[in-house]
Amino acid sequence: MGSRELDRVFADLHLHIGSTESGDPVKISASRSLTFRSIAHEAAHRKGIGLLGVIDCHSPGVQTDIARLLDTGEMEEIEGGGIRYRETTIVLGAEIEVRDAGFGPAHHLVYLPTFAAMRDFTIWMSRHMRNVNLSSQRIYVPSRVLQEEAKGRGGLFIPAHIFTPHKSLFGSCSDRIGDTLDPASVDAVELGLSSDTAMAGWIPELDELPFLTNSDAHSLAKIGREYNAILLKEPSFTELALALKGVDGRAIAANYGLNPLLGKYHRTYCLSCASLAGAEAAAERCPSCGSTKLVKGVMDRIEELGAKFGRIRPPAQDNRPPYIYQVPLEFVPGIGKVTLNKLLARFGTEMAVLHAASREAIAETAGEAAAEAIAAARKGELPLQAGGGGRYGTVARME
Repeated sequence: MGSRELDRVFADLHLHIGSTESGDPVKISASRSLTFRSIAHEAAHRKGIGLLGVIDCHSPGVQTDIARLLDTGEMEEIEGGGIRYRETTIVLGAEIEVRDAGFGPAHHLVYLPTFAAMRDFTIWMSRHMRNVNLSSQRIYVPSRVLQEEAKGRGGLFIPAHIFTPHKSLFGSCSDRIGDTLDPASVDAVELGLSSDTAMAGWIPELDELPFLTNSDAHSLAKIGREYNAILLKEPSFTELALALKGVDGRAIAANYGLNPLLGKYHRTYCLSCASLAGAEAAAERCPSCGSTKLVKGVMDRIEELGAKFGRIRPPAQDNRPPYIYQVPLEFVPGIGKVTLNKLLARFGTEMAVLHAASREAIAETAGEAAAEAIAAARKGELPLQAGGGGRYGTVARME
C-alpha cells in the first residue's frame, strides 16, 4: 500500500443475517430480507458505508452463499482481509453467547481475516454448540477459550453492546472484564444503543480500550443506525485491526450514535406496569406499582458500577474521538419512504445526505420541513423522549 493517503471510511460492524438465499433462517428475530448479498447491496448503493461487519458468517448456510458469490465473481476476497463488493468491504464475523460458571450470559463479537479462517472456526464451534447454523448461539466453553480460538486464527475479539441488560458483559454477566475474559485479548468494546462515550467513562477499566458504535441491524433499513468514521488506507480487516491499535495515523475518527435516550434500555423499566423508574431507579421495587419485576436500565447500571469503582464523575474524554449524536433519516419525523427516495436519488447515499448535502439542496429536493428536521438532527436539537424496557425512545416532531 506504500504511502497511500488515509481515507475516512464509514463502518458499521454489527449486522445480522435473517436468512440464507435458499430461505433457511439464521437470525430468527431479523428480517428475512437480510442476506449476505442484500446487506452488501444496501450498504454500497443506498447507505454509503465502506466497511461492514456481518456477524453471522459462521453459519454454514451463509458460507454456501459467500462461496457462490466468490465463484461467480460478483464479490472477491481481498489481500488485506475481507470480501469486496463494489467499493464496500465486508469483514467476516460471528456473535457468540457464553456463560461462564458463576456468571451471567454475555455476547461477544469475533472477526476473522479470511473466509478459510471463518470456515475453520465454524468446524471448531460446531463441536461445542448445539446449532451452529443459527446466530448468537451459546457455546459451551469458557470465555477465555473462545478468546484463544479467535486470537489463534488472527482474529479480533470485541464484547458486544456491553451495557444492555440482557446478555452483555456489564449488563448481565459481571462487574469486571477480568472476571470472565483476558483483558489483554480484548481489542475494543461495543457501546450499544443506550450508551455513549461519556457514559462509558464511568468505568475505569475501559479507559484504554477503543469504543465502537454499531447498529446491530435486524433489518436493511437499520443498517447505519449507528456507525463509525475510521481513518484507513483501504477498507479491510488488516486496516481495521491497525486502526483499533492507532498505528501510523489509522484511528477511529468519530463515533456516530443515537442519543442514548433513544435506546431501548436507557432507563430502568417495570415489566408489571410499564413505567420508567426515573430518579428512583435504584429502588428494588417499582415506585409506581411496587413490583420487583424491573429491567435495570443502562444509565442506572453504569451509575451503579461507577459508584462501586469510586468514580464520582467520569473524567474528560479529550483523548477519545468525538461521539456525535446522529439521528438516522428513518427516525427523523416527516422523512417517509417517498422523501427518502427523493433524497437518495439526488445525493446518492444516506451518508451523503447526513454529512455532505447542504440545507439548501435538501430543501430544494424534499421541502423546507424536511431540510429543517435534518438540520436539527445534525445539531442534536430534535426533541427526544427516553426509552426503556425494550421500547425505543422517540423523536418528536418540531413545533
